[in-house]
Amino acid sequence: MKKMPSSSYLELVRSNANFRWLWGGQILSLLGDWFNLVASVALIASLTESGLAVGGLFVVRMLAPFLTSPVAGVLADRYSRQRIMVAADVTRGLIMLALISVCSLGLVWPIYLLTALQLGTSSFFFTARKAILPDIVEPPSIGVANAITSATWSLMLAVGAALGGLTTGWLGIHLAFLIDASTFFLSAILIAQIRLKRVHAESHDSSQVSVFGQFSDGLRYLSEHPDILAIALHKTALTLFFGTTFRVVQVAATDRIFSVGQQGGTELGLLFAVAGIGTGIGPLFLRYFVGDDEWGLRWAIAGGYAVGGLGLLISAQLAGFESMMAGAFLAGIGNGILWVFSSQLLLQLVDATVRGRVFSTEFAMFTLASATGSAAVGAAIDTRLGISGVFTAMAVLSLFPATAWGLWLGSRSFASPAVKARNGASHATNAADRCEPSDKSS
Repeated sequence: MKKMPSSSYLELVRSNANFRWLWGGQILSLLGDWFNLVASVALIASLTESGLAVGGLFVVRMLAPFLTSPVAGVLADRYSRQRIMVAADVTRGLIMLALISVCSLGLVWPIYLLTALQLGTSSFFFTARKAILPDIVEPPSIGVANAITSATWSLMLAVGAALGGLTTGWLGIHLAFLIDASTFFLSAILIAQIRLKRVHAESHDSSQVSVFGQFSDGLRYLSEHPDILAIALHKTALTLFFGTTFRVVQVAATDRIFSVGQQGGTELGLLFAVAGIGTGIGPLFLRYFVGDDEWGLRWAIAGGYAVGGLGLLISAQLAGFESMMAGAFLAGIGNGILWVFSSQLLLQLVDATVRGRVFSTEFAMFTLASATGSAAVGAAIDTRLGISGVFTAMAVLSLFPATAWGLWLGSRSFASPAVKARNGASHATNAADRCEPSDKSS
């Protein structure tokens, strides 16, 4: 099994200026995102003291990008992905400035409305950023680039959530929102520096084919490639058990059981931070062993479900804040493995012409599951089930997608890279014998 040398990460950052600009924009944008999330949930929890209301905020955060993802995917395949990201960053920065002006009113609905606008705009940024990665990185380095950007998400979750929690808990919500707005503007400046040798081609028939018609083509692609669809569904599963719904229960736990500082923002930030460390460590550690091996990536995903489920069971005990942190760390490891390795498989397997639509569809399914899951979990917390019962139920239910994926792997044969290379060489030889071009001809 081929290992990925650690020097390849540094080599990519040193040699690829476009990747550095994209990476820098991602760092700044994610830093502000976690300031925003911690401040928003702390504010809603303080104003309403309701698990359902907190769950409702996560519903808004996820339902808005679900509604805009179909358009985002088509635009990412049709127009300049770089320009889409810059426009999205500027728009989100302006929305955050508006949120600062209304959060002092003590009203909940403006917070929901502006949050919906911000996250709806974010779907354009996330889809374009994911789709542009193979445009600025050579194929042999895509796996390394994906690992770096995914680890950055985890690191900024840890750093941003911790700083956001401290800022919200001790300095107030307004400053957290102001930091978020400034990071969006700075991110736009960095991403604008990207210089592509080949500009993303715009569709010649864009005036004749509707946006939703092109989105339907992406859905058709997934229906004709069930393995790609199965991989794309992992983010849907992870958000139901180790992602957004998990955070909703954590918000309730810090607000009702473990509370330090204003609205429990400090404890919440620490839980988010330790989960972020887990999401970064897990996939980076496993990737040292599996590299870009397709078969290894697939089975590592199965292990991610097991580790994440253990984290849920530990969290369900509510034995103390240290126990909650341990559970969050393990759930974060499972989350990171599922996210990074499913993304890696899609980057390796999906055709470039439909890449944006596949990622937008994946994101749409992810956000819809986040919205419905958050609503269900928020309501369940306010019932007899309680916080511990919700954690336990999530752990049990996570066995279903884990089992389904294991059965899927067991029922199918995925060739190793060596077998694919031999098959490709054989195909090229046979094609040459027939005086036909091989698949690898340029």
